[in-house]
Amino acid sequence: MMQGMTRRAAVSGALAAAMASPAISQARRPAIAVVGGGFAGGAAARALAARGFDVTLVEPSAAYVACPLSNAVIGGLRSMSAQTFGYGGLRKAGIRLVTAAASAIDAEERQIRLETGDALSYDRLVLAPGIEARVDGALPGYAAGAEETMPHAWKAGPQTALLARQLAAMKEGGTVLMAIPANPYRCPPGPYERASLIAHFLERHNPRAKLILLDAKDAFSKRSLFQAAWAELYPGLIEWVPLSGGGKVTEVDVGAMSLVTEFGRHRGDVVNVIPPQRAAPIAVAAGVADRSGWCPIDPMTFESRLRPGIHVVGDAAIMGAIPKSAFAAHGEALAAAEAIAALAAGVAPPEPRLINTCYSLVAPDYGISVAGVYRPAANGLFADIAGAGGASAADAGRNARRAEAAYAEGWFRRITADVFG
Repeated sequence: MMQGMTRRAAVSGALAAAMASPAISQARRPAIAVVGGGFAGGAAARALAARGFDVTLVEPSAAYVACPLSNAVIGGLRSMSAQTFGYGGLRKAGIRLVTAAASAIDAEERQIRLETGDALSYDRLVLAPGIEARVDGALPGYAAGAEETMPHAWKAGPQTALLARQLAAMKEGGTVLMAIPANPYRCPPGPYERASLIAHFLERHNPRAKLILLDAKDAFSKRSLFQAAWAELYPGLIEWVPLSGGGKVTEVDVGAMSLVTEFGRHRGDVVNVIPPQRAAPIAVAAGVADRSGWCPIDPMTFESRLRPGIHVVGDAAIMGAIPKSAFAAHGEALAAAEAIAALAAGVAPPEPRLINTCYSLVAPDYGISVAGVYRPAANGLFADIAGAGGASAADAGRNARRAEAAYAEGWFRRITADVFG
C-alpha cells in the first residue's frame, strides 16, 4: 500500500507535472470551456490555463461546497465553512468565470447555451458536472420534495446541514435509518464513513439510539476494516442489513418515516436516503450520457464516445475500475488536460496512469484507506494495475489509525489548495 507521505504528495506532484508540460503556442489560443467547478472542473481549468489555452469556467454557484469530509459536518465534528471554497484563486490563474448554469450544449456548433440566454462558443469542451441524486421516483416514493424530510446529503450543502440538525434534535433512544444504493454511486465508502461518524455522534449525545443500515449490496469498500472498527468503537450501535438479508429498500414512505424492503418495513426518527444516481442533467442535454445514465469516454483522451470534442471527467464518466471520488476526479482532470494539449499540438496523447486513494474516518482520530493505480484496458475502460494498490492493514494499531486520520485531513488541505487556492 502507498505510504502516507506519498499519498499526501500525490496531488501536488501530479499537478506540478501537468503544469511542467510544454504549453501551446501563444499565437493560437484554442478556446476551452469547462462546465462544472468542482474538483474535476477546477483542476482541468487550472491545468489548461497553465498550458496557454483560453479557458472559461461555467459554474452557477459562487462557491463550492466540498463533499470529502462533509460527513464530519453531519457528525458535529466540522463546520460547513471549512468545506466551502471560492473561485478567486482560479480567476487569479487567468481563468474567466461565468457564474451561470449551462442549460444546453450544441456539440455540432460547439456552443453552450446559458440559463441567461447567452451563448458561449468553444473549440473543445470539458464537462465535469458531477452527479444527480435522483428524486424522480427512481426509488419509489422518493420524489421531489422528499429530500426535505429524508435528506440524502449526497451533495454537500444545505442537505448536509439539515441532516446534522435532524440528528441533533432526535429524541433520546431514537432510530436512525440509512438507505444505501447499489453501485455505481459517488464515493463507494462514503455511506459507511457517514454511518461511523453518526455512530460517534450518537455514542456521545444519544447512547441508547440505534443506527440501521439498509444496503442494496452484500459487499462494500473496506467492509472488513469498517466492521472491525464498528465492533471496537460502537459495539451494538450499528446494524448492517445486506442485500441477502433483506436490506434493499424497494419503497420509501415519507409520511410514515418508513423504508420498505422485501422483508418488511422499518420506521426511523431520522431517515437518510441515499438514492440512485446518474450524471448531472447537462450531460444528458449534451448527448454524452448513455442509457445507463453515465458517460462513456475514451480512456486515452477522456473524450466522449458519443460526442466528439467533448471530454468528460469526474463522477459523471464511466471509468471502469476507477471509483467516483474527488481524488480520482482530480487526476482524471489533469490527464484530460494533458490529452487536450497533445491533440492541440497534433501529437498522440500519452497513455494515462491514474491513482486513487479513498480515506474514510471511522472516528475523529481513526482513519482507514484504500488505494489503487489504473491504466486503460483492452475493453476501453480503466483497469486496476495488479499489485499496485492496497488497503490499510487489518491489524494496524491505534497510532496507525490516528496517522491515517491525519493523512485524510492533510490530503483535503492539499487538494483544495491546489484546485481553489
